[in-house]
Amino acid sequence: MKIKESSRQVLVCQNRTCRKENSAKVLAAFEKLSPSEVEVVASSCLGQCGNGPMVLVLPEEVWYSGVCQEEVATIAEQHLGGGKSVERMLYRKFHRLSH
Repeated sequence: MKIKESSRQVLVCQNRTCRKENSAKVLAAFEKLSPSEVEVVASSCLGQCGNGPMVLVLPEEVWYSGVCQEEVATIAEQHLGGGKSVERMLYRKFHRLSH
């Protein structure tokens, strides 16, 4: 039986600035709460220093900024499980409010 590679990933920045903002706890929460078909990756810098912890969901290219470990369950349930991004948590540099 061939194991299918995950096509969906959650990248959680583990670079210096994000780590100061507890990104290691955010990463651990995603590893615990994400659906099994989603690959959680400890990434290097995502290039948005000072806005972290940064989380990038692929292949959709949805960015979340300032994520704290208590918010991971919402992203895991609503976005990863339900397919709908969590609008109030989106990184505004790349995502606009949809009114």
